Amino acid sequence: MAYLVAIDQSTQSTKVLLFDGEGRILKRVDRPHRQIIDERGYVEHDPEEIWQNLLLLVRELIEKSGVSPREIRGAGISNQRETALMWDRHTGKSIYNAVVWQCARGEKICESLSGKAGIVQEKTGLRLSPYFSAAKLAWILQNVPGVRERAENGDLCCGTMDSFLVYRLTGGRSFRTDYSNASRTQLFNIHTLEWDRELLDLFGIPQACMPQVTGSDEGLGETDFEGILPSPVPIYCVMGDSHAALFAQGCLERGMLKVGYGTGSSIMMNIGESPILSRLGLVTSLAWKLKGRVNYILEGNVNYSGAIVTWLKDQAGLLESAKESAILAEKANPLDKTVLVPAFSGLGAPYWRSDVSAAFVGMSRATGRAELVKAGLEAIAFQITDIVRLMQQEAGINQVEVRVDGGPSRNPWLMQFQSDMLKAPVLVPDAEELSCVGVAYAAGIAVGLYPEDIFERNHYHIYHPKMEEAKREARYALWQEAVQRVLGNGAR
Repeated sequence: MAYLVAIDQSTQSTKVLLFDGEGRILKRVDRPHRQIIDERGYVEHDPEEIWQNLLLLVRELIEKSGVSPREIRGAGISNQRETALMWDRHTGKSIYNAVVWQCARGEKICESLSGKAGIVQEKTGLRLSPYFSAAKLAWILQNVPGVRERAENGDLCCGTMDSFLVYRLTGGRSFRTDYSNASRTQLFNIHTLEWDRELLDLFGIPQACMPQVTGSDEGLGETDFEGILPSPVPIYCVMGDSHAALFAQGCLERGMLKVGYGTGSSIMMNIGESPILSRLGLVTSLAWKLKGRVNYILEGNVNYSGAIVTWLKDQAGLLESAKESAILAEKANPLDKTVLVPAFSGLGAPYWRSDVSAAFVGMSRATGRAELVKAGLEAIAFQITDIVRLMQQEAGINQVEVRVDGGPSRNPWLMQFQSDMLKAPVLVPDAEELSCVGVAYAAGIAVGLYPEDIFERNHYHIYHPKMEEAKREARYALWQEAVQRVLGNGAR
């Protein structure tokens, strides 16, 4: 028997899963880590806590599964993207907490570089933003005493969570990241496929501190998880979590599209082997480099998708449970014109307005609880429709099918409405934990354990569009009108 260990180091927790030789999940263990948030709203994670959690989880996984450690053939890692940190090159220990992707502490740094925004987007495919890793690393270099000198002396490593874990897992023998993670740092040139000297200088980051960029399936080193395994096994795959989920869904060809429904949503379209720089508010990244070939993606991110249901339940008190939302939406008056614009922390792609607030628009005297909940679910689908329509326009692709994952994808009313708004099939997989599935599949294919057609084993429930064209466009027009009203009420 042969098994693979897949690690998902995510924002809230670390998960470790065991896969068998057929690509099936045998066991899962997970452990949360602290969300360190101060009075300024800065968000951090303790890398040493995450490292210790990982070792505990690998040991727990082996003990609970009953699998012999000798039968584990390799490992794969998916990780929260953009979260950035620095560590000592000699000891491997972090010198400051990881600055989480949600943290906007680099805003002033980006503002000081606003004149270079065009150059940044042209080279990286990304809008100049504190969301990405570069401004977070620059903030550490500028604000933590002694760090600048140590970095310039070559004593520190800069990276994202994947490169930190690879460094620690290999005892410092491998300092590498993969193309998907590198492309989200805002320091990597997606045309030349290398760290960009001009961008590194712009953010004041020494190039010697950056990891070697390696193909997503080329092997990034070997690990025995600090003696948990009797001998080292290869780390055969690393990908950012959304990229790994895209791979797990088998979105390997141009025009294939995935939506992840979480707290927010990441919408990704594979655009093939040539980049398309967005002019309509989207970003361009690398999907991966597999078997020596790179694929690019268009991506849009929605701040609030599943979080809308949480708000309806916990803050608005309109739901007893998330499952109740589908029941209430089904009961709602179909003629009600209420629209929720969920700008609780501004609107992301494609509007990029942080100065606007959320609002219900179009309520009547007859609007009640069911109608408000329905408006909340519709808002999730409307935001994703905005982005998918722009992707189709920029990539010149008329017809799509949409593969989805995440908790809200289990809501049948929402998935049917999403299919109706997109005028496209929506495919909901039976499998969960797709980030882990993606790196396990990639690692298994690389090691020869899984066939290249393993994606054909995926099973889907498919929703097909049923809504009439005139009704669809009328409903979508209500959303667009509501958004424009909210944007018009923003700060001036």
